[in-house]
Amino acid sequence: MRTVLRRPEFRLLFGGLLASMTAESILLLALAIWVKDLTGSNGMAGGTIFAIIAPMTLAPLIGWFVDRYPRRPFFVVANLVTAVLLMPLFLVRDRTDVWIIYAVAALYGLSYLTLSAALNGLIRELVPVELLAEANGVLQTVRQGLRLIGPLAGAGLYAAVGGGVLAAIGMVGFLSAAVVVAALRTTQQAPSRAGPRWTAELGAGLRHLAGEPALRRALLGYGFGSLVMGFTESLIFAYVDHGLRRDAAFVGVLVTVQGIGGLIGGLCSAGAVRRLGEVGTLAVGVAFFAPAALMLAYPDLRLGTAAVLLAGVSLPLTMVGLNTLVQRRTPPRLLGRVTAAAEAVISGPQAVSIGAGALLVGVLDYRLLFLLIGLATLLAGGYLWRGRHLSAPPPSTPHIPAPRRPTTPVDHEVLAATRRRRGR
Repeated sequence: MRTVLRRPEFRLLFGGLLASMTAESILLLALAIWVKDLTGSNGMAGGTIFAIIAPMTLAPLIGWFVDRYPRRPFFVVANLVTAVLLMPLFLVRDRTDVWIIYAVAALYGLSYLTLSAALNGLIRELVPVELLAEANGVLQTVRQGLRLIGPLAGAGLYAAVGGGVLAAIGMVGFLSAAVVVAALRTTQQAPSRAGPRWTAELGAGLRHLAGEPALRRALLGYGFGSLVMGFTESLIFAYVDHGLRRDAAFVGVLVTVQGIGGLIGGLCSAGAVRRLGEVGTLAVGVAFFAPAALMLAYPDLRLGTAAVLLAGVSLPLTMVGLNTLVQRRTPPRLLGRVTAAAEAVISGPQAVSIGAGALLVGVLDYRLLFLLIGLATLLAGGYLWRGRHLSAPPPSTPHIPAPRRPTTPVDHEVLAATRRRRGR
């Protein structure tokens, strides 16, 4: 990772993303808390998260739109627009204004998908292919680190200064990202031009995902695992309440431990890609969820701590493996559409899984559901592992020819005089 951070342009991008990711991490939970505070309803608070996820249905259209413009200017403008989208939050006063928070959450979800699609293309322009895993690993490590402090900081700031000031802080983060990324100097590739049939252009990302063997296996395996991984969003509360016999606030402690695991996974992710390849790294990430879920089926704090630590390691491994695979196996002109389509393919099952988990936890024993998660993710990880040959590990170091020593002209008279002296 130090290698990629030595590159000046990537360091500049990293600084901009640090500002926007900080804003993102403090806003997500704070918006749901704001709705809960205004309405007193857990269901309406959860609706905020659904509003953020809902725009994933527009992924093909968003990806097509992103691919039609140069990456860096588009990314700058998208950050500026995101900052403007937060302005209506200043108008929220009471329960009747909750619709404003929902509208902003939906627009923010749209922005998140757009920025992700543009960012993948921008990284591909800035970083050599052999350093893509390191670049993605750096960003995932920072993202996981922010998860340790961001949500708690957002909740604390909301309690201390209110939602309006929190919105202002978020705006500063996105504006800062726009300013920093605007200073980048990239070799911009020509954007994709609209073909004669725009409907075919919209579906190009999905067709590429279906036609490329490594990407197809990666999304099928990860998508299947995602169908049960989301159960844990609800099951963890049942585990703490019925299993550990502790207050619900103890979930925050487990989330912190998970964040530590995320940091470890982020730091190890680039090395895993170099040893196992992208699909192999994705397989390990998904498979790590299996022992974590099986340990949570038995209520013991020591086992639970180890379980959430493993679950934390899992997430950055899966994201770095998948993002690097998409960047390496996708033509630059399609990268926006493929990224958005992959995000939708993964987020769709996750959204269904979160909703199903909320319903099943009230009907079935949480321990049985954790066993189901463990079995399903083990199968998904095994399916991915069998396809690891589809993405061979990259060479450990790129081949750089050794520099030749400069040759100097030979002075034959000096050489002859030297030989005569030696002969004496």
